[in-house]
Amino acid sequence: MLTLEHVTYKVNDEQGEKKILDDVSLTVSERFVAITGPNGGGKSTLAKVIAGIIQPTSGKIYFDGEDITELSVTDRAKRGISYAFQQPVRFKGLTVRDLISIAAGRKTKISEACAYLSEVGLCARDYIDREVNSSLSGGELKRIEIATILARGTKLSVFDEPEAGIDLWSFGNLINVFKKMHEKTQGNILIISHQERILNIADEIIVLSGGKLEKIGKREEVLPHILGTEACRVLTDKL
Repeated sequence: MLTLEHVTYKVNDEQGEKKILDDVSLTVSERFVAITGPNGGGKSTLAKVIAGIIQPTSGKIYFDGEDITELSVTDRAKRGISYAFQQPVRFKGLTVRDLISIAAGRKTKISEACAYLSEVGLCARDYIDREVNSSLSGGELKRIEIATILARGTKLSVFDEPEAGIDLWSFGNLINVFKKMHEKTQGNILIISHQERILNIADEIIVLSGGKLEKIGKREEVLPHILGTEACRVLTDKL
């Protein structure tokens, strides 16, 4: 279980000090939790703070009861937190099989690696030995990254807009991957998304706007609210 207590993240720009996250307190204990809200609201920053890529200016972060506020992204990964970037990283010289083996923490058999690739809709024989470089499209990289999260099987998996770049892959398949991931790990899945179809599978929805928590609750309570607000009418234009 993940808990944030009064987490704030500030930056300094030409206009002075700016709060990207402002006193955010929440608990992630449900199976699927979605974070949504207007662009620039602090969603991706929050995901990076949870993963340890960014350190909060103040506040505390607890994972399974342990204070992980000061832990690095590597140490948090060892504790069981996975993070999938909005724009996946390319690794020249590293093959897809190598990347899956690193994620799994051991050298995976070809059959295992192929199974993970098949789960995300990729023909394994066409990708298993390819380098994770510029020859791959954004959508291919996104699917491969999701395959690595499957291989890790961690207690908390954080996805920053996992639907980006995979328009040709049905949302049904993406949602099935999340369900299988939960069945395997019995962990929590935290998804940042604008897509109503993803919000519709969430057990809980968190609305973040202007760095502040605007609303948090069960899907059936929050979704009608956000679809009816002016702030989220901008959001639904993207759906």
